[in-house]
Amino acid sequence: MLRYVLPVVLFSASTVATAAPVTVLTAARIHTMDPAQPRAQAMAYDAGGKILAVGGKQELLRRYPRARRLDVGAATVVPGLIDSHAHVFELGFNRIRADLTGARSKAEALQRLRDFAAHLQPGQWLLGYGWDQNDWLDPRFPNAEDLDTEFSDCPVWLQRIDGHAGWANSAAMSAVGRDLSGDWQPDGGRILRDDHGKPTGIFIDDAMALLEKARPPLDAAATERALTLGMQAAIAEGLTGVHDARVDMSVLRAYQRLADSKQLPLRITAFADGDDDVLELLCREGLYQHPSGRLKLRTVKLYADGALGSRGAAMLEDYSDDHGNRGLLRMSPDAMRTAIAKAKRCGVQVATHAIGDRGNRQVLDLYEQALGADARRGDPRWRIEHAQIIAAQDLPRLAAMHVIAAMQPTHATSDMPWAEQRIGPARINGAYAWRQLRDSGARLALGSDFPVESADPRLGLYATVTRADADGKPLGGWHPEEKLTAFEALRGFTLDAAYAGFAEGEVGSLAVGKSADFVVLEQDPLAVEPGQLRDLKLLGTYVDGATVWKPADPTSTK
Repeated sequence: MLRYVLPVVLFSASTVATAAPVTVLTAARIHTMDPAQPRAQAMAYDAGGKILAVGGKQELLRRYPRARRLDVGAATVVPGLIDSHAHVFELGFNRIRADLTGARSKAEALQRLRDFAAHLQPGQWLLGYGWDQNDWLDPRFPNAEDLDTEFSDCPVWLQRIDGHAGWANSAAMSAVGRDLSGDWQPDGGRILRDDHGKPTGIFIDDAMALLEKARPPLDAAATERALTLGMQAAIAEGLTGVHDARVDMSVLRAYQRLADSKQLPLRITAFADGDDDVLELLCREGLYQHPSGRLKLRTVKLYADGALGSRGAAMLEDYSDDHGNRGLLRMSPDAMRTAIAKAKRCGVQVATHAIGDRGNRQVLDLYEQALGADARRGDPRWRIEHAQIIAAQDLPRLAAMHVIAAMQPTHATSDMPWAEQRIGPARINGAYAWRQLRDSGARLALGSDFPVESADPRLGLYATVTRADADGKPLGGWHPEEKLTAFEALRGFTLDAAYAGFAEGEVGSLAVGKSADFVVLEQDPLAVEPGQLRDLKLLGTYVDGATVWKPADPTSTK
């Protein structure tokens, strides 16, 4: 059930057809992120959205006397914000399933499920997302019995907030069609079981596929609807580009249909989901770009390990709060080596999910083996997604090998209440280590991992600069030595994110020849106090010079 509708004006062919040949944008300040001309007051772009000139207001108005004027007054313009790691389909899908995000107890989560289930048709699965036992007074994993008492006949399947664990009831487990008890485990995953070998209802990482395959699949129309809802939510937060970090064939085809009908309001850089059919497509047909320039596919997403919150991140030593557990590897070294070699052979960028220090070391080792001398030249631009906990001796290796760290600042501020308990005071020094990585020379592409976190990049800017929660706690920030400056944070969401997607020649800064992708903010993000970054007021999102989002209410504090 759709809970709200976002105000949005989608880009269409008619937008270009009726536009004046040239538009001159004027603003109190434009932060271009172009080192050759970092500040300006005006920008001219043509009907196709290509930037013609950047400079002073009077200079550009004289040069283009018949141009259409777009004066944003005292506002600040910055390049379009790019989320370097997110999940558009999942964001949209979450709009049509039960939302458990922020539930402070198991009881509250169950009440939300009861409210949502009242609108289901008989026989429908009850699907939900967003639960996090770490936010509950009792932080132990829930179990199937908690759900069975409320939903004995209706199958229930609920994804955890990080997408790396799921919670099922007995009806959903029965739908799997195989005996889930015993001591066997699926590759790359874990079924939690009680002392008698009976599944508890919690499935971690690749074990979740058992339930995902059992639930009824979405049809093509529903997939397109989920993507559309996700993209509308993204542009409403000021995003003009998203690196969609897990796209299977059904989602890729839906994106292509939307692109063909001019229904992509922002730029999507898609990642093939593992060593599967989309990677095979890339190897067979070559790197892909839609004629509109709004959809690209040249990257494969691999998976080293799981997540810290569900203790699936692969660690070199035991978890500090779970002795005997070192997490799990979702891909064996041999399987990952094979996939990496295939990607290299096909000219495909590799982006690998790695959270734990063991997961990150395995990725760096395999990258170094595969790239050889190329590792020192930087051309492949291979990436580590999250790069969350890295051993001290491995931190300098990213810069030396030109490996991009695609990191999500709000993960640190979400995890800080319990992260040190998980891995202890020594290992935490290499966790969420933005400053250490950047000072080592590594390039940081920033994002959110939405819907694990909010899609709002202003929260990412705030977290990067403050390392504090919404209330400004802890005072001075959590491990404040890892903070970045506001400029570094903005660069991570613009030019460095564009570089990570091989798009720095097209977007990421406002310079002649690039696309006029930009956002308008009431305040200057490089001048406000750090605590005000999360409250920047968004006045508009523009892609190729066209408005794709504006607030319905000009007085809105969005």
